[in-house]
Amino acid sequence: MKKKKFIKVAKEVIDLEIKALIKLKKSINESFNLAVQQIIKCQSKIILCGVGKSGLIANKIASTLSSVGTPAFFLSASDSSHGDLGSISKKDILIIISNSGETNELKNIIQFANRNKILLIGIVSQKNSVLYKSADIKLYIPKAIEAGGIIPTSSTTSQLALGDALAIATMKQRKFNKKDFKKIHPAGSLGSQLKTVEDLMLKDTAIPFVNENFKMKDALKILSSKKLGFLLVRDKKNNTKGIITDGELRRFSQKNQNLHSVLAKEIMTKNPIGIDRNELAVKALSLMNNKKITSLCVFNKKNKLKTIGVLHIHNILQSNIS
Repeated sequence: MKKKKFIKVAKEVIDLEIKALIKLKKSINESFNLAVQQIIKCQSKIILCGVGKSGLIANKIASTLSSVGTPAFFLSASDSSHGDLGSISKKDILIIISNSGETNELKNIIQFANRNKILLIGIVSQKNSVLYKSADIKLYIPKAIEAGGIIPTSSTTSQLALGDALAIATMKQRKFNKKDFKKIHPAGSLGSQLKTVEDLMLKDTAIPFVNENFKMKDALKILSSKKLGFLLVRDKKNNTKGIITDGELRRFSQKNQNLHSVLAKEIMTKNPIGIDRNELAVKALSLMNNKKITSLCVFNKKNKLKTIGVLHIHNILQSNIS
């Protein structure tokens, strides 16, 4: 086959899968609402099962559901007939995915679910199949032309899309947000990008506070001990009034000989730039880059004058945030 014909094949495959998804979209009905409602109400686990390519899709959907706050796992159809049926409880919801709905390995699981009154959601393309007839909630996937004629392609694309729709619908209903997502995705690039300012900020005794009436000879000792390259200046009410950086000290020293005797408030830059503790760290990095600064005061939005932490650019970069 000539190379240019490969592109034609690719487009044909994608076209077939797009047509399958359009048919799926038109078929979505009240059964989908019912499935989402039951998943949300479930006080136990969502168990997904399938055979072959449908099994791979079931595994992926289980992973997606778990990642957005709905506990789910994949059950091997073959293993279930050799003892793993015991992992299903009456409070669980069982989702079985099958194109034909007649796969032999699934029949024992279907019978077990029906016999024990376990809620069964069937994702299937054959309405006259055992799975379709046995399911409490029937999610029908319209028949589609498979790419290449026999390989599960269009059908599995539709299965995956329907599973993603279930996951996102339940996520939205649960009001599962970025903070929730971060809790169960602490590692990897996604987890890093969802870290907040509060996750990375220095707080309590690590903050280089000095009183505005401190003489710089005393303030410099704090600057040296904290090793952050700046000082935060506050008044007697502990309101943050300004910031003193290494650069400002060098520039002042070049023009004046009496650095040690001046007060912190005489050197400070007033109204230092701050950020709310709940903002994403990636936003803090962007703010630093735009303002050409290397540190930020961190506040609670209820009181911007009270600094509760400091964020240095090194804290962000060490967390692999860019």
